Amino acid sequence: MKKKRLIPILLLQNGKIVQSRNFNSYQILGSPINAIKRLSEWASDELIFLDISNNDNYDLDRDDYNVENLSNLLDIVENVSKKTFMPITVGGKIKTLKDIEIRLSKCADKVSINSEAFYNKEIIKEASKEFGSQCIVSSIDVKKNGNFYYVYVQGGKKNTEIKIHDWLNFVQDQGSGEILLNSIDMDGQGKGYDLNLIESVKDHIKVPLIIAGGVGDYNDFCIGLSYNHIDAVAAANIFHYKDQSVYYAKKMLFEKGLNIREPDLFNLEYEDDLL
Repeated sequence: MKKKRLIPILLLQNGKIVQSRNFNSYQILGSPINAIKRLSEWASDELIFLDISNNDNYDLDRDDYNVENLSNLLDIVENVSKKTFMPITVGGKIKTLKDIEIRLSKCADKVSINSEAFYNKEIIKEASKEFGSQCIVSSIDVKKNGNFYYVYVQGGKKNTEIKIHDWLNFVQDQGSGEILLNSIDMDGQGKGYDLNLIESVKDHIKVPLIIAGGVGDYNDFCIGLSYNHIDAVAAANIFHYKDQSVYYAKKMLFEKGLNIREPDLFNLEYEDDLL
């Protein structure tokens, strides 16, 4: 039986890792290089690395992280790939097949496409044909309005007026190899995944599904993985403040008998618990 996965998400905003709340409030945490090195050594199955910058200004704005201050996304991705033992999905600012090719050449294993799939309805089909559907992740940001869940783009700012079920059918038919489903309502709340959203999409999922948004403690991962149609649970904020956080989360899941890989730590060489 295929193992289920625990996946940290890192949000990059102008060169710095940030913590998000409802897609509109961001707290600076630190260097992407340091963060990725830790998450890799803490037994992460994979990493999702999303650039949410609104411009091309990448600067750590400080020099005490003991890492090179890289000035653009592609240099960061390339440097990141040298620091990790895990597969990486890279998303953000992908508009063309050339953008995808460059990211894959910089050692990304997969790319995440979000807003561009709404503005260019052919990009997923073209990308899956060119690079293989296994490389193409559709990242979908969802917010509930009234009785329905709608798909949002532009960092959660624009309502597409497309219901989640219709969009799931579309991106899967176009060739998406995986879905990353993000709840805007639960993002940063620490109240657990949106279980109503998870339940509502189960009959529309044809490819591996990753859920994100709302994890407050490790038990939320257990609840997420209890759904048969979920292949991976993801989170961002919870992993940033506790030493060896991914390892301890996986250890708990494994000891509860969930179908995940047994965690194994690499050598740790850090002086504190924060990024």
